[in-house]
Formats: sequence, structure tokens, C-alpha cells
Amino acid sequence: MSITLNSTTIFTPDRELSRAALVVGDDGRIAYLGPMDDAPRSAGTTLDLRGRIVIPGMVDIHVHGGNGVDLGVTPIPSKSLRDELHQYSRWVAEGGVTGFLAGIGMKDPEATIDRLNAYVDIFEEGLPGAEGLGIYMEGPFMNPEQKGAIPAAWLRDPDMDEARAYLEAGQGWIRQISIAPELPHAQEVAALFRRAGVVVALGHSSSTYEQARDALKGSWTNITHTFNKMGTLHHRNPGIVGAILDSEDISTELICDTIHIHPAVMRILLRCVGPDRIVLITDATLLAGLPDGEYDWEGRKVTVKDGWARIPAGNLAGSTVTMNTCIRNMNQAVGATLRQAVQMATLNPARAMGFGNELGLLRPGRRANLAVIDEDVNVHMTMVDGKIIYQA
Repeated sequence: MSITLNSTTIFTPDRELSRAALVVGDDGRIAYLGPMDDAPRSAGTTLDLRGRIVIPGMVDIHVHGGNGVDLGVTPIPSKSLRDELHQYSRWVAEGGVTGFLAGIGMKDPEATIDRLNAYVDIFEEGLPGAEGLGIYMEGPFMNPEQKGAIPAAWLRDPDMDEARAYLEAGQGWIRQISIAPELPHAQEVAALFRRAGVVVALGHSSSTYEQARDALKGSWTNITHTFNKMGTLHHRNPGIVGAILDSEDISTELICDTIHIHPAVMRILLRCVGPDRIVLITDATLLAGLPDGEYDWEGRKVTVKDGWARIPAGNLAGSTVTMNTCIRNMNQAVGATLRQAVQMATLNPARAMGFGNELGLLRPGRRANLAVIDEDVNVHMTMVDGKIIYQA
């Protein structure tokens, strides 16, 4: 059945339409988008949005869980993982997310391959809420010097045989992997993943400016949580940050919770690289959406208080932020326009992962993956393929 969304503002996000309407056809694709007065009459459902904003569905390409669900650290049976992933898929849709990459970082190759095998089956079945767009591997080929909250024993030098085993198990569902380019054999392994169509991100790295610069001209096309777990910018030692600012087309992730990165630093990055290259991510763990308190996560105590999640050593343990809050922070704390902030959570991540032909833009003929928000980025409705999967 077709659905008409009336009396709305639409961010496509390359333009903004006021007093507009959007019609979703029976096929789950956008049949019309434009002035409300010109919208075709439809026998289906008509919803008056009362001036609220229709945006493309948010795409989180770097997330590890939320609402008590761990996507890729704790080994659990495949059936339980399926149930938990369904739970997560419904919950994250409440925040306007229509698609995500399941972030995994397991302790050894055997556990990693087991998780990859499980995800292939679950993703091929489909999910009831936000779509599982694929798998993001944060590790194991990262520098222990920049491990953050990841146990050092889980990290190791890149290995071609291990990489081939992951690609075989992933059956095309691995969409992104973080690799530190300064490690032995990193170049060969990164090239292998790129040939398989996987996005290689530079992250958890101690590389020099020269190493990072060369990587970003080669197999690496994205930056894992920019500024976090990489060296700082110095006028005689530009490091990774200098290579990012000196690049021309690299996408740069930001955990926009105002905890991992000060708003002024995000504002500097926005001025340097512009709104087309910043990708908002949550890097959220299973603790997102849970109340303050102490939690056990893979045998480690994590304390959550006022949005901060820390392990006893003091390291931040991912974030507890949601994607709609990232948009709000980028707009209200950093100073990007609301349309720019929406683009950073929709079109930019879709384009960075190679989904730009189907996701991240609202245009006639495209899939009706969208969210309805107000100016404070509260989410009132989420739709995937023209089906309402959440409504406040």
C-alpha cells in the first residue's frame, strides 16, 4: 500500500524542500518528492507530518552494540545472536537508523570466523528493523600501542592466510576493516581486502605522517574515529592528523558525543575538510541506551556515568551515544547546519561504504529508507523499503 507524507520539509540532503510531500509506492520506493500541491493523489495512507522534517535513513558504519546487545565482542550461540540482533535492529530504528555495519572484534581467529559465519546466515535472512548492511572488523590488524579499550592480546600483525580465511567466512558481507599501515605486511593485506571490495580504514595506529599519507594514497580510504587512538598533530611531526588534513578525498569518522572529541576540534575538522567528507558514527557498545551503573563486558568492569563509559584503567570503552544525538551535537554544539549534520549521518557514510547508489539520498526511484525528525532531531518515524518500522 502506498504512503503519502504531507506537510513536511524534506532534506534530500543535497537540497531542502519546504511545504513538500513524499509519496512511497507499493514497491517500497519513492514515487514522488516535491511540492505538496503537485503530489499525485493516492488511494493509500496519507500522514500529515505537521512541518516535521523527512531525512534519509541514518547509516551507522561503526557500532558495536546498544540496549544491552553486544554485536561482536562476546561469543554467544548463533541462535541467541539472531534473537539479540533482531532486538538491536528494532531498538536502533527508534533513533532513525535504517542500516548499520555490525562491528566485531573477537579475541582470536576461531572466534572471529565463528562470528562471521553466524552473521552471514542472519544477514541473508534479513532483520525486522534497521538493515544489517554488513560487517565492520575493528581488528585484529591494529597497533597495540593504540589499543584503547581493546585487549592487547587480541591484536596482531597482518597475515595473508588469516585475512583470506576471514574473507572466505564473510562471503562478501565484510564491508570495512581497520588496519594500521605501519605494521608488517599491512600493505599486502590491505590490498587483498580492497581487491575483495572491502573498505580499508586507517585506525588504532601509530604511523608517521609519511606512512599515513602513503596509505591514504593507496588502499586506505577511510579514517577510524578521527583523533581517537592516533597521534596528535605537531608542527614538526604532523602524524596521522596532519595526513588527514593534507588529504583531498578521504572520509573521516567522528564520534560526535562531545566526550571523545571537544566540539572545537570537530569544528576545526569541519572547516578543514568540509561537510562532504565527515562521517558521523556512534562507536556505541552494548551500554548505549542503558542507565548509569557498573556493567560486566567480556569479563571487564565498565562504568557508565553521564554518558561516559570507562574501564578501570580509565580508557574510554566506546560510547553510549545514538546517531540522532550525533546529528544534534554536530548541529547545536559544533555549528554545522542541520542539513549538513544530516548529510554526515546519511549520505556520507553510505557513499564511504559504496552504498551511495541506493542509500543516503531521497529521490524518486530510490528505496524509501527514511526517518522523520523535528528540529531538535527527535525521531518520530523510521521507514525501511516503504514499511514503517518505528513510529512514536
